[in-house]
Amino acid sequence: MRISLRSCAVALAGSTILAFGLYNVHAFSGVTEGGVLGLTLLLHHWLNISPSVSGLVLNLCCYLLGWRTLGRAFILYSLVAGGGFSLFYAIFERFDPLWPALADMPLAAAVAGALFVGIGVGLSVRAGGAPGGDDALAMSLSRLTRQPIERIYLISDFIVLALSASYLSPGRLLCSLLTVILSGQLIGLVQRVRIPHAFHQKTT
Repeated sequence: MRISLRSCAVALAGSTILAFGLYNVHAFSGVTEGGVLGLTLLLHHWLNISPSVSGLVLNLCCYLLGWRTLGRAFILYSLVAGGGFSLFYAIFERFDPLWPALADMPLAAAVAGALFVGIGVGLSVRAGGAPGGDDALAMSLSRLTRQPIERIYLISDFIVLALSASYLSPGRLLCSLLTVILSGQLIGLVQRVRIPHAFHQKTT
């Protein structure tokens, strides 16, 4: 099993971007995410469990499900991405949010949150790892069903958003639907975008 330090760095960078966006945008704006990310926010709202804790537990459970499908290298890259997410989220939540005004701008929060999640998760998935359990599950199901990963994300996101309706207003729920659609498309785009060969040679 060959492990690339460059892929580890990309996975860690992606999880850092994800943690930054989830804390500074989603956690304070009332706009949630789907999948395990949205589930951690649901648990934070109702049970006051930090996403740095619930995310780690839920992710480990889903990683076990994806292990046989995606192999040992996936587990290592996912440990880097998932561990990085929990570490950096725990660091970020020690500070005040950078954009508290987003709490009154759900549409702007939906778009900004989608950018952070889409780019952050997309980088980690491109590196071969998953920062969240829903990412591990989506990667596994995408390989098994040969369906685009963004389609798998959409189904799981709808399920979590239906549960999130227990505490979100209809307006926030619609904005959350917008952010999961945008972030899912961005994840697929970042995963598949081709890097010019000349650029790849310079960075390897």
